Amino acid sequence: MIKKINIENTGLFSAIKNLIETSKSNVAVLVNAEMTMLYWNIGKRINDEIGEQSRAESYGKNIVATLWRQLANEYGTSFSEKNLRRMMQFAEVFPDENIVASLIRQLSWSHIKILIPMTEPLKRDFYIEMCKIDKWSVRTLESRINSLLFERTAISKKPEETIINDIEALKNEEKLSADLVFKDPYFLDFLGLKNNYSEKDLEGAILAELQEFIVELGGDFAFMARQKRITIDNDDYYIDLLFYHRRLKCLVAIELKIGKFTAADKGQVELYLRWLEKYEKVEGENAPIGLILCTHKNEEHVELMQLDKSNIRVADYLTELPAKKLLEEKLHQSIERAKNRLSQNESYNNGKEN
Repeated sequence: MIKKINIENTGLFSAIKNLIETSKSNVAVLVNAEMTMLYWNIGKRINDEIGEQSRAESYGKNIVATLWRQLANEYGTSFSEKNLRRMMQFAEVFPDENIVASLIRQLSWSHIKILIPMTEPLKRDFYIEMCKIDKWSVRTLESRINSLLFERTAISKKPEETIINDIEALKNEEKLSADLVFKDPYFLDFLGLKNNYSEKDLEGAILAELQEFIVELGGDFAFMARQKRITIDNDDYYIDLLFYHRRLKCLVAIELKIGKFTAADKGQVELYLRWLEKYEKVEGENAPIGLILCTHKNEEHVELMQLDKSNIRVADYLTELPAKKLLEEKLHQSIERAKNRLSQNESYNNGKEN
């Protein structure tokens, strides 16, 4: 008679189960990578066949219409006309095979399908690198794009050269700049706040929905304290919310404001940052960053106060979101204004030097 042994207690079953699950996951990744490279090769082969643009419209339509029917009969709906055209677009958007080979090691075909239609290469590169570093699921990637993450991130308001350099540093060195982390505005609609709420109500709602708040802040934020008391010359001050950012390696002090940003807010947060730098910063950390969240700010005030020199950022927050189209228009206008100011400042500085 064979004696039944409880192998659960030995850990053998769990160990074998982990081996099986890991192997299945690795196989799925390899299959996805192979299929995605196949789709790129198919798209490239069709594009090469169509050739010159002068014959692309007529010849291209006919060849794709004929080809998809033949492939569908042989291999099924995966090679429909719509899918073939997506493969062709894939090969157009990513013409370098080496880049594709690198891309498919970390992103699935489902990720890539979402990224292909983007017409702005820098925006697409931003989402690719953020997706890779934060390991976004397909659903998360869609959510980030729909929430206009790129347009809200500080980097979008910088000169093109800065955007390229920051994305390259993220890609090649996994170096994350603060401009890739902080946003404006922040979407706090999940708090459920309506009109006539206080700063205390805002803070309480954030703590009640802390997980959602951290998702909106972005990856790598860790909550440390609320109403952190600091004492300076026997006077007590309180930092609304204190976080730590793992990749930036610094403390982030968040000050919540009901109403418009004022010059006094800068002085208050600057005091907090200097105290944190003196008493809380540990070896190996970078200088703390201040984030002032307000309902409104005057852009010229923000520019003249040169907040970046004090390591302070100011951003609006929205507890109720407007229609996406209106929001998108406002964000694009904000980006254009920011870039125009940068250009004017550069021209002014060049003029002074001459």
